Order: sequence, then C-alpha cells, then structure tokens
Amino acid sequence: MADLGKYRRQAFRSATVGITLLALTLPQGAVATPSSITAVARQVAQLQSEAADAAENANAAKVKLAKLQQKLSGVKGEQATQSQNVDALKKNLGKIALQAYMDGGMGQGMQLLFAKDPGAYLASAGSLEVLTRTQSIELRRYSVAAQRLQQTSLLVNDQLKQIQVAQKELSAQAAAAQGKLRKAERLLSSLKSEERARLAALEAADDASSQKSSLASAKLANKVSGRAGTALRFALKQIGDRYYFGAAGPTQWDCSGLTMVAFSQAGISLPHSSSAQFGYGRRISRASLKPGDLVFFYSRVTHVGIYLGNGLMVHAPRPGKRVQVASISSMPFRGGVRL
Repeated sequence: MADLGKYRRQAFRSATVGITLLALTLPQGAVATPSSITAVARQVAQLQSEAADAAENANAAKVKLAKLQQKLSGVKGEQATQSQNVDALKKNLGKIALQAYMDGGMGQGMQLLFAKDPGAYLASAGSLEVLTRTQSIELRRYSVAAQRLQQTSLLVNDQLKQIQVAQKELSAQAAAAQGKLRKAERLLSSLKSEERARLAALEAADDASSQKSSLASAKLANKVSGRAGTALRFALKQIGDRYYFGAAGPTQWDCSGLTMVAFSQAGISLPHSSSAQFGYGRRISRASLKPGDLVFFYSRVTHVGIYLGNGLMVHAPRPGKRVQVASISSMPFRGGVRL
C-alpha cells in the first residue's frame, strides 16, 4: 500500500504542477491563492483516480457475472435435457409396472417403481434378485438419471448464488465509483465561481499541452507492424477522446474499453476488464516490453494501457481526462502482456 500511495502522490503532483505554475503567473488578487486551487485540484484528481479504480473493479465484476450467466444457461440446458430423460424413463417404468401387475401382481422389486427414492431402494442388498434382467437395466438407468438430475439441480442453485454475489459486487463497485465522483463535484462546488472558472481554464491549458505532446509521441508507432501495430495505431487515433466509465467508443473510453476495441481491430478478442485482460497472452517483464504490448498497473490490476516505446504508453487515464500518451512510470507497474 505504501508503494501505491507513493505512485499516486507522484501522479497527483504531475497532474497539478502545470496548474500551479500557471496559477502563479496570475495577477495577484484576481482569484484566491494558487495553493487553494491546487489543493482542490489535487484532491479532485485523487478522487477521480479512485473512481476509475472502482469502475475497473465494476468491469471485472461485470465480466465475471457474464461468465456465470453463460455457465448457468448451459447447466440449465443440461437440466432440461436430463429432466426429459428422467420423465421418459419413469414413463417406461410405469409401463413395466403395469405389465407386471397384469401378469400376476408386483413383487418386492417392482414396488420400487412407486418408491419415493428408487435410488436408495436399489442400493439395498438383493433388491434386484426378484427382477428380470430387462427390468433391472431399466431401473438402474432411471436411478442413475435421477441422481444426475439431482446433482445438476444443485449446480444450478450454486450458480444462482454466485450470480447474486457477483451482482452485489457490481452494484457496490459502481456505487463506489459514482460516490467518489460526487465527492469530487462537491469539492469543486466549494470553490467560488471565479475560482472554478480559473481552474477550468488552467486545466484546459494543461490538457491542451498534454494532447500536443501525445500527438507528437504517436509517431513512434509508425514502424510497428503486425497485430500489435494495428491495435496501437487505433488507440493512438483516439487521442483527445474523453474518459467515461464503462465506455468502449466511439468517442468515449475507459482504460480497458480502449484496449479491448483496439485489439479487436487486429482480430483479438478481449474482455472489458483490465484484471481479466491480464490473464490473456504471455507475461512480459518491464525490461522486455515492445510496442503493442499491454501494460498493467497496481497490485490488483485496475489499469491498462498499450505500450508505445521509450517508456511511454497510450491510455485512457481517469474521469476528467482524455486519451493520451504518458509515462509507464507514472503508476506502479504490475506487468506486461504480449498477445
């Protein structure tokens, strides 16, 4: 956690240093002291970063939920097929029981056709001795099918419970993200209207400078070939687009939405979650990174970008920011992935 705090403090200082320098050039008395503006800007940046982390956790919960629902659908399909099979076998056993009755009544063995638990009955020693071979086979088939159906039904119930847990996690993380943003908005509202206008102007100037340098750095991708080059160049074309929770284009993105769509242009399917994307491809160390590799950040993996080269990446940073090129040293590096 100490490393996480260190990197976030570095990121916040980087986010506000431009604002501080610009604010210091203002005529004295035009607005409140620069320190009051930069203090709010720093807190807002921190809250927005935390909101982005929570949003990525929500993305991860959404991916997990989709997998659970898909699995549940498959298990329910098996359950329906097994249920039909059990019904058919039970109907066949009914015919056997009726025939046995018509042939002279039912013995001990045939009584299990009407037992509450045929499987338990069959498990008792010698229960099949009074049955014909055909009857024994049918009874065993029914017992096995009924037990399999029971197991599948238990699996369905288990999947439903897991889905409920995933739904709660998704709701909690989404609420956490929105809560951080509301807190950031309240901080901004605490400034005077003149201060808010000045802060917005300073952030716009800082944003413009960042976009200019990002576009200049994008030239590094010109010589990158293959699928990595295709994904990288697509991501770079989105420079200037706004960050937005859960967005995957065409003009708004979150970090994993940008990488997901970028690699889809190269024919590679990825989930909309940075932590889930970390499980794809081949792990790459920081020293072995090549342009087009995915780069992941924070111990729990809540951020992802695409490596550009020279220690730079293209990414969708956080609320209030645009897709840009930044240093991979601005956050705690978790690992790289080559697809």
